[in-house]
Amino acid sequence: MDFKSRLSTELDRRVLLAAAGLALAATTVSLAPTSGLAQKRPAEVPVDDLMKADGLAELALGPADAKVTIVEYASMTCGHCMNFHTKVLPDLKTKYIDAGKVRLVFREFPLDPRAFAASMLARCVSDDKSFALIDALFHTQADWAFVKANPTPKLFEVAKQAGFTQESFDKCLTDQALLDKLTARHTRAAEIFGVSSTPTFFINGRRFQAAPTIEEFAKAIDPLLAQG
Repeated sequence: MDFKSRLSTELDRRVLLAAAGLALAATTVSLAPTSGLAQKRPAEVPVDDLMKADGLAELALGPADAKVTIVEYASMTCGHCMNFHTKVLPDLKTKYIDAGKVRLVFREFPLDPRAFAASMLARCVSDDKSFALIDALFHTQADWAFVKANPTPKLFEVAKQAGFTQESFDKCLTDQALLDKLTARHTRAAEIFGVSSTPTFFINGRRFQAAPTIEEFAKAIDPLLAQG
């Protein structure tokens, strides 16, 4: 059974249109890490290039004028991303973000159709609800991301907490323009910034190579904060 056939069997008929688009997006995703540019994985990228607008509003925590900016590329079906958001981010938020020292910019890098669907849902709510829904999706990741059964009911169950109705849920998952923007973001991150896995972090433009623990983040952040 080919990819589109398998995808169609696992998704509800209400989102078949989205499934077709997501299958195409998944093909792009699978090719991105093999490109020559992506394999270069630059240790540092110009901040101006990294922060250049790409058609999607930034999802960010912390003040825009913070001394340190962390850009995270994440996939909603990535277990390591889930671990960061549920176990590390709360401490990072308390110690640095809420204190106005750090700004965290969350960017989507979906690795599969379900990650695209979850990212689309997080984009279809108002900006003040996006992080709450992202948090809920990561906390419930095991219920929808890896199950063999149709993930649509579980995704809808989580989405309802953010105010989705069945109609708005279906409309979001069939938004081709939004899907195109997420696909373009993925392609740009892979080809220009060398992103090939998740989570990938850039701290003031420098690729963060350490394990994403609060202790390792502190080692990278504190020297930057101490600079004049």
